[in-house]
Amino acid sequence: MIQKILAATLGRFSEETYALLRFASGFFFSCHGAQKLLGLFGGAPSMPPAQLWTAGLIELVGGLMIALGLGTRIAAFLASGLMASAYFLAHFPRGILPIVNSGELAALYCFLFFFIASKGSGIWSLERKFCKNC
Repeated sequence: MIQKILAATLGRFSEETYALLRFASGFFFSCHGAQKLLGLFGGAPSMPPAQLWTAGLIELVGGLMIALGLGTRIAAFLASGLMASAYFLAHFPRGILPIVNSGELAALYCFLFFFIASKGSGIWSLERKFCKNC
């Protein structure tokens, strides 16, 4: 009963909800890049400079692209790969499960961005506004 009510009410807004999810996740991800590259939000983490710049650029630029819905599939695919590598390089050696190795955020971002890469930009995106055949 409750499931039918929620489907009837919230189901009408699935595209808008997806757009909000895309925007929020891209924005939050870009904040990690701003932290690494610009020293904002508590400064850059301790990691080798090449990794810092690579991850920071993908996070900052890719996150903004995802949030704005511009080149969404490519940016989300790169972000998903970055988070998969972050999980296996930084977290997995400390234990298999994300709850044990503090890798929940990396794992969640990985799957979230993989979903966004498969779904695309959706409504409220620059792609939808400027590129009708994207």
